[in-house]
Amino acid sequence: MTQTEWKPRTKGIIEILPEEITDFEEQVRRFQAGEWNPNDFMAYRLRQGVYGQRQPDAQMVRVKLPFGGTNADQLDALGEVAERYTPLKKGHVTTRENFQFHHIRLEDTPDLMRIIGDVGLSTREACGNTVRNVTGCAISGVCANEPFDVTPYAAAYARYFVRHPFCQALPRKIKTAFSGCMNDCAIAGIHDIGFLPKIVDGKKGFQMVAGGGTSIMPRIAQTLYEFVPVEEYLKVSEAILRIFHQTNELRRNRMKARIKFYIDRIGMDAFREEVDEELKQPWAQRDFDPTPLLFMEDESLDAPALDGDYSSPLPDGDSDFEAWEKSNTEAQKQKGYFAVTVKLPLGDVEAEQFHQLADISRRYAGGRARVTHQQNLTFRWVPEKALPAIYQELRNIGLGAVGAHEISDVVSCPGTDSCKLGITSSMGLAKAMSEAISGMDTSDPLIKKMHVKMSGCPNGCGQHHIADIGFHGAAAKGPGGQVPAYELFLGGSFAPGDTRFGQRVKTKVPAKRLPEAFRKVVEDYKECRNEGEEFKDYVLRAGTEHFEGILEEFKEIPELGRETLDQYIDWSSTVKYVLERGEGECAV
Repeated sequence: MTQTEWKPRTKGIIEILPEEITDFEEQVRRFQAGEWNPNDFMAYRLRQGVYGQRQPDAQMVRVKLPFGGTNADQLDALGEVAERYTPLKKGHVTTRENFQFHHIRLEDTPDLMRIIGDVGLSTREACGNTVRNVTGCAISGVCANEPFDVTPYAAAYARYFVRHPFCQALPRKIKTAFSGCMNDCAIAGIHDIGFLPKIVDGKKGFQMVAGGGTSIMPRIAQTLYEFVPVEEYLKVSEAILRIFHQTNELRRNRMKARIKFYIDRIGMDAFREEVDEELKQPWAQRDFDPTPLLFMEDESLDAPALDGDYSSPLPDGDSDFEAWEKSNTEAQKQKGYFAVTVKLPLGDVEAEQFHQLADISRRYAGGRARVTHQQNLTFRWVPEKALPAIYQELRNIGLGAVGAHEISDVVSCPGTDSCKLGITSSMGLAKAMSEAISGMDTSDPLIKKMHVKMSGCPNGCGQHHIADIGFHGAAAKGPGGQVPAYELFLGGSFAPGDTRFGQRVKTKVPAKRLPEAFRKVVEDYKECRNEGEEFKDYVLRAGTEHFEGILEEFKEIPELGRETLDQYIDWSSTVKYVLERGEGECAV
């Protein structure tokens, strides 16, 4: 397909440039002909949202969804991508509110970009040392607690910084979140730059935080300014990025080149002074009114009628529906409408399910949806009368599970399934943990509200640091060789107003024993907690040494033999484990 044959139909959040995709197609041809230095091409490829996998000659393509927003036509296009280009016929929602597609041939990526570009979606700067996808709260615009809808401003931020000259070769990536209210549902506290909306003296603006992040030095973002008017938030953001861009000391050690390291070293007060000085520079004296960049869309105009005919064969008093309605729906501030969260199994969507979700969106949600940082999908503007019907349709396509954002809603990064940096099969463990949890009694409200997350390495793409019970992959040494294992983080939280990191337990647990160890930790909590004491508070009271004692029985690794071979094999694998960690591309 040539550029002359293709023109984008729909303007999305990020401008689609056909000539940019045509150029990428030409550079792919040149690279495959040996005309590009591989490292130089890698940096170029990453800015186009194409990431190398641990499997040779396979690519992961990351599609940006600013603030998690998507529509029915876009879901159909993503389904076409999954069907045509992915061997496993599926896509994956990330904790950064992207869609990822794995095992893509490099030569197929330009046509893939055209398919999604035709409906207003882009991969531009989804990877590399850029401003990554801007995440948001799935109920922004329909939340009763919000001072105003942040959606237009999150979109304007994404539009402003894509292709920005200071954002093509930053020391490292920048992650940004816009929460819809002070409950911080988008977890601004773990981001490089975060925004929480406020109205002060009748003016819209944001509390701006900076310096958050997980990985090897987890830090909660600190307040940079208590209030920045909406007319200035882009200017202040650019000042932060300009300081980050010109801080050469960060470029000398890419492993410590995130902005959190810089703020941690000099302190927030000194960093604020640098931002204040940067704002006095000539570039900052022009008008930064975001109005021309705002994404203005009145979703209520397409909302289904409250009194429509939404017939459903569900019998009265259906207990499954009642449980789903309680866990997966939330009343909007617009009377009579609900937000419905679809629990995606480990964030995966099969090719046909994309089209089925698109159809459901058109019928019941005004043709729109939002993906979430919990790897789920939320329909908004669903009439209360339509809840039984949408539940039945979701159940018919295998996505009617109860327990969205509860203990059974396990979150995981891809791990060694595709990631070069993966140490363990976190997705394999996640499936095993999901099965273990399904076999437990989780009716206790304090247990039901817990969160379980895992990452295949310490980098934290599965957000294990903020889980009640989180795991990151590690290798342990046994008498018969290496064993896949995990380190535990207990007592994390991303509850409203209470973002905190879990405490690391100094015990590595072999991967195959983790479900059993998990059950014992939960049983201990159930038996020993105080009345009404949440798990995160129990961990603080009990201390990590208490849990090290509980886990002592699980850390021993037996001699390798016929009876014990299974412990030397990772989840979702059939061969003896050997640590094979490649060089990642995030810091290129």
